[in-house]
Amino acid sequence: MLTKLIAQSEDKILALMALYRNDPRDTKIDLGVGVYKDASGVTPIMRAIKDAELRLWQEQQTKTYVGLAGDPAFSHAMKSLVLGDAVKADRVAAVATPGGTGAIRQGLELIALADTGATIWLSDPTWANHPSIIDHLGLPRTHYRYFDPETCTVNFDGMMSDLAQVKAGDVVLLHGCCHNPTGANLKPIEFQAVIDLLNKTGAIPFVDIAYQGFGDGLSEDAAFTRAIVAGCPEALVAASCSKNFGIYRERTGVLFAVSDNQPTRDLAQANMAYLNRQNFSFPPDHGARLVTMILEDENLRSDWQTELEEIRTGMLSLRVQLTEALQSECGSNRFGFLAEHRGMFSRLGISPDAVQTLRQDHGIYMVGDSRINIAGLNAKTIPVLASAIAKVL
Repeated sequence: MLTKLIAQSEDKILALMALYRNDPRDTKIDLGVGVYKDASGVTPIMRAIKDAELRLWQEQQTKTYVGLAGDPAFSHAMKSLVLGDAVKADRVAAVATPGGTGAIRQGLELIALADTGATIWLSDPTWANHPSIIDHLGLPRTHYRYFDPETCTVNFDGMMSDLAQVKAGDVVLLHGCCHNPTGANLKPIEFQAVIDLLNKTGAIPFVDIAYQGFGDGLSEDAAFTRAIVAGCPEALVAASCSKNFGIYRERTGVLFAVSDNQPTRDLAQANMAYLNRQNFSFPPDHGARLVTMILEDENLRSDWQTELEEIRTGMLSLRVQLTEALQSECGSNRFGFLAEHRGMFSRLGISPDAVQTLRQDHGIYMVGDSRINIAGLNAKTIPVLASAIAKVL
């Protein structure tokens, strides 16, 4: 049997990580891997997580299973964090999942289970795992224009023109904030136009929100998602705790399904629990319990929000520093968009050849489409990167 397997294409980012590890140069810079790093290059454990883990170790009495949907307290806490009061609780079904990727997978499984023949519409570009999982499940997909490579901003007119062609029942996957891989976000004034178009076409929005708190703030980053669930009769929302709680390896996520009435909500809840059972049975609980403890405890939550805000403003500062360094080195404001983008990522808009030259000649590692992880920079490496880009261009 095993000899009948075929080789799968290698993940580009994982391959890039391997190249970086094997590079002997002390001056090398890793801007490829999608995790937050502090100025020393470490992905730290947040203070509130440490405190919650200590308390959990002292207080927890059992490691027995929780329900198929996970701890209801976790779903409630995450509903408050992500959706706020935008939608009534009796309209929201929820299940805990192994990370945000697990939430995306379960949402797509739910679409497949409904068997409506829906096509999944993805932004061009989008996170590489979106089309990969869709193709693995055998669901049809297409894309809508999103990013203008000339201006490195959202091509809103192109986006709206493409989404006007969506058929009733199709699913439109949207990034809740901090678009990955481009860093270019819709403006608040554009939110309602997208929602109105979704409702006009009868499309179902599926929101992937993986970076809440990394852009403009916790509430600000959730504004688009909240407007969608408030303004659309049905919606799916996949949320991740990996970044904003720094618990990547704990695999903590949640999937919400919003319907327009409680009976449909109950049906969705039962089907989501069924899918959890088929795929992994009970979802992991450790990370979910830590998140719940933090969100329910005033002191832990305050400390978490303070540290998250430090992380957010730190990345904004790096964006400004990089923009100014590039302007000085290149003698133009070609990269001014970097200060306007939000989240961990931005696309520089340089060619694959330039990306390869940066890696070979300067030891600077980024994804081939010129996506960089802003959090991979610091005050010492920004001038190095800006100088190298100027030389390559």
